Amino acid sequence: MLVDFYADWCGPCQMLEPVVETIAEDTEAAVAKVDVDANQQLAAEYGVRGVPTMMLFADGEPVERLVGMQDESKLRTLVSSHTGA
Repeated sequence: MLVDFYADWCGPCQMLEPVVETIAEDTEAAVAKVDVDANQQLAAEYGVRGVPTMMLFADGEPVERLVGMQDESKLRTLVSSHTGA
């Protein structure tokens, strides 16, 4: 599962949104979006201090964390390395 911690006021988050949507459509990974303003406790639980933060979970455990704007190829490589897709 790829989790996108974002905020509505975050410019890089808005630029990353179409990339995240494409990955959700084109890969086996489930994608979840978490608004850090509406879910402050969850963001704190995972140590999210900046947005966008992308976390990849495998078997229910966090295995990768990327902070800041990411390009699509890097995210695809990350997801495929943990899904076998």
